[in-house]
Amino acid sequence: MTDDDAAVDDVLEALAGSEIGLQEAKRQLKGVHQIDEFARVDARQGERTGIPEVVEAERKSDEQTIDIGRELLSTTGRAIVTGVSDAVREELTGAAATTQFYQRSQTFVGHTSGFERPDSDGTVGVVTAGTSDISVAEQAVALSEEMGCAVEKLYDVGVSGIHRLLAERETLADCDCVIVAAGREGALATVVAGMVSAPVIGLPVGTGSGYAGDGEAALLGMLQSCTYLTVVNIDAGFVAGGQAALIAR
Repeated sequence: MTDDDAAVDDVLEALAGSEIGLQEAKRQLKGVHQIDEFARVDARQGERTGIPEVVEAERKSDEQTIDIGRELLSTTGRAIVTGVSDAVREELTGAAATTQFYQRSQTFVGHTSGFERPDSDGTVGVVTAGTSDISVAEQAVALSEEMGCAVEKLYDVGVSGIHRLLAERETLADCDCVIVAAGREGALATVVAGMVSAPVIGLPVGTGSGYAGDGEAALLGMLQSCTYLTVVNIDAGFVAGGQAALIAR
């Protein structure tokens, strides 16, 4: 039985036991919760895809972000919100039983009482070429951990000082999937992919200067890698984290 099947069974059992009414059962089975006219929260995304929903606060008002976060807490037991303001963080902290805040990626994670993250024996390695790449890499860390994986962080081990990476070969060898976040020319992803047997996901970061210094050079370099490297979009830390956790699990 899948997690999705189990969720349907829970709703039907609650309906049969008169714990909820017909309309509430329909609402839960649809898994989409309307908030005014600005959002339709997909409460069953995590069950359906294995990757929980992440709310991006950018270009949303604080009020909209808070409403969406509260709805996710009430329907799924968890809210993951990135790019949060101090006001949003304060409000959602008050609505959750436990919280964690990833400062460098400005990512808030809140759980209701009794919520349990999935168990996994998988380990995701998150590697950055430089310190400037950490903010995007921490998005991947947050989501991988929320999906139950252990995370090994190896930061600032770029190719300009390759001995820093070589000193961590044993750590990399123990990972089930490795994410490499790199800006500039993005060479580190190819180097790592040539060193380990685990799948490697290249995460180009918009750090650099001059021509194509906004992440385009890193993206193109990774796409043209001579290794078996999978690449996500520029600054797509959550995409990398979600895929890596699925692989590692």
